[in-house]
Amino acid sequence: GKRNKKFFWVPAIAPLISVVLSTFFVFITHAEKQGVAIVKHIEKGINPSSVNQIYFTGEYLVKGMRIGVIAGMIALTEAAAIGRTFAAMKDYQIDGNKEMVALGTMNIVGSMTSCYIATGSFSRSAVNFMAGCETAVSNIVMSCVVFLTLEFITPLFKYTPNAILAAIIISAVAGLLDFEAAILIWKIDKFDFLACMGAFLGTVFSSVEIGLLIAVIISFAKILLQVTRPRTAILGKLPGTTVYRNIQQYPEATKVPGILIVRVDSAIYFSNSSYIRERILRWLMDEEEQVKAECQSTIQFLIIEMS
Repeated sequence: GKRNKKFFWVPAIAPLISVVLSTFFVFITHAEKQGVAIVKHIEKGINPSSVNQIYFTGEYLVKGMRIGVIAGMIALTEAAAIGRTFAAMKDYQIDGNKEMVALGTMNIVGSMTSCYIATGSFSRSAVNFMAGCETAVSNIVMSCVVFLTLEFITPLFKYTPNAILAAIIISAVAGLLDFEAAILIWKIDKFDFLACMGAFLGTVFSSVEIGLLIAVIISFAKILLQVTRPRTAILGKLPGTTVYRNIQQYPEATKVPGILIVRVDSAIYFSNSSYIRERILRWLMDEEEQVKAECQSTIQFLIIEMS
């Protein structure tokens, strides 16, 4: 379907055909009696209005607010992460403010009918993506189909095996794995790769929420580490220019005799001042030993570059 535009409908109807066929075979063979897990009974219809059950007083108000704040933060984080993932794949930008407004509106309206918390779903978004959907109109069509399904044909899904639903999700998500990007992250930044693997393994073995939590914790740890132990480098002058660069990244850069130029890749705070001081003194000691061994002029000036 992706290679030939004429067959765009193939990936779109493949999940539906799989569900229909698997449900039919389970029904005629009664495979559920042999241990095959099925969906079983699904309540027909949509939730009735529950506006009259919303209270802003009582003993559960504080508990509800606390749970709501935590659930909202997790839902927003999950939706933003999923949205940015697919935005990067399709090369478009998402507006975080609009995402927050949309999520808030959905949850306010949903609370009036006792709906589950609305957020972005990675599995359903992946299925939608692999089916070839391009615009938000697909969500409108999907909403109408879900509405009609809940109203009229939910009894038909009683014998749908859970395995086929899992297979649809796995086949859709598997196509989103980008091993080349993971290898590139490993080459660029090991800490980012650790966060990537933490999110991946947490999602695979637990849930999306746990995966995001692991990635956020690792990212915060990286930020704290960068603030408290910032990178420092000795700068050298590139031949024929007035540009100074890290001598480890630019081997052709040469040091200025008698001058040590050190770059600190962070602002100086009370939390990292001792580390920066110790690091600069260590650079000075190492340079002094090196110039003595090579019988060069000693270090006369120290320049700290923090631009």
